Amino acid sequence: MKHQQADVDRYRSLPESFRTVQIPEGASKFRRFLAFAGPGLLVSVGYMDPGNWGTDLAGGSKYGFALLWVILLSNFMAQFLQVLCLRLGLVTGKDLAMACRDYYKKPVAFALWILCEIAIIACDLAEVVGSAVALNLLFGVPLLWGVLITGLDVMLLLAFMHYGFRKLEAIVLTLVATIFGGFMYQMVVSNPNWGGVAQGTFVPSMPSTDAFLISLGILGATVMPHNLYLHSSIVQTRKTGEGKEALKEAIKFNTFDTILSLSLAFFVNAAILILAAAVFHSRGIVVEELQQGYELLGTALGGASATVFAVALLASGQSSTITGTLAGQIVMEGFLRIRVKPFVRRMITRGLAIIPAIILISASGGKETVQLLVMSQVVLSMQLPFAIFPLVAVTSDKKRMGEFVNKGWMVCLGYLLCVIIGGLNVYLLVETIGWAWVGLMMAVVTGFAAWVRWGYKEKVLETTPAGS
Repeated sequence: MKHQQADVDRYRSLPESFRTVQIPEGASKFRRFLAFAGPGLLVSVGYMDPGNWGTDLAGGSKYGFALLWVILLSNFMAQFLQVLCLRLGLVTGKDLAMACRDYYKKPVAFALWILCEIAIIACDLAEVVGSAVALNLLFGVPLLWGVLITGLDVMLLLAFMHYGFRKLEAIVLTLVATIFGGFMYQMVVSNPNWGGVAQGTFVPSMPSTDAFLISLGILGATVMPHNLYLHSSIVQTRKTGEGKEALKEAIKFNTFDTILSLSLAFFVNAAILILAAAVFHSRGIVVEELQQGYELLGTALGGASATVFAVALLASGQSSTITGTLAGQIVMEGFLRIRVKPFVRRMITRGLAIIPAIILISASGGKETVQLLVMSQVVLSMQLPFAIFPLVAVTSDKKRMGEFVNKGWMVCLGYLLCVIIGGLNVYLLVETIGWAWVGLMMAVVTGFAAWVRWGYKEKVLETTPAGS
């Protein structure tokens, strides 16, 4: 057992922040909750990042309030999955990447790592582009220079971790409050049709095939795969007490933190789509670029509204680049079991996002940014089953989770979500590239699975997981 715990400690992600946040003993429940609160907030910024802006602006300007129900449903799914993540991290002491490395054979774990890196690159691409556009709108910074600035400033912000994880959470809280305040203002000045908002939220509809593509983008932007890895790690920054009761308290307070934070993210997501529907769709305008949205808001609602839009976009990009960089570090450390200096890890993660961003912006001339953001989020949606399935599998394993193992309805719901999302993605691929290519891709996946199951022989060099 000591050897197993040593393995966990040796390969733990974010070791510099592990159990560094004190929980006050003997304090009121409210004060103890405040000490636990924070991880949910960091996770929530991924649900209001520039990728969400792209899908919500496209959905609202094209189809009015019709796709609000997709945001609501996606948010419920995100809350359910994030609760599984925090339970995994608190009960096993491992993040999802570490758990996958232990649970699956090495080729499978390696494949999951590659897929997760693709998702992180797609997400970071949206965040970098969004931040660069915001810098261009506010200060006239050229887009390419904005991309480079975004890569450097996130390193400065992450340096605050040297002064404690709570300092980083405070920075993110400030950025999230800026986004929230900005859209509170936009809701007042845009004066949307609240009857249409209610109908779009609670009456499902799918106006067209293109709306289905945007809906998948909304799903990918809301239930982000790399955020599942992030949350299972950062809940371990709290120095909780020992024993079953302390663990139950940590799960309870983190669950409340998650639900509260993701509800806030739902408001922001919905507000972006509502704003687009009220200002653009009502005028028959389809937004193709973030810059176009900024200019049209200035014309329709005044310069203050346009400025608030750009400031909120910058805050969105900066907050999500922080958490995206942390997620990249967690995934790399957990899957590959490597240890390099935090600065080097974060430079690698930033580089994987900045280089594609520079190439795409150079190729497009900075045009059609909304379409670029939508497609990046569709890529995220396609990666989701490869994160959800391992998450449900590990948290449904009694050997690892003990009495905190998933209940029957949670297992069924988790796998149902995985099947539904996978099925929708297959349908989209068939519509996009045809049955022949989809069949070839499925044959490759099936062949890989068969090789791992019956052909691959793994050398056992280390014992596996704590709690097994």
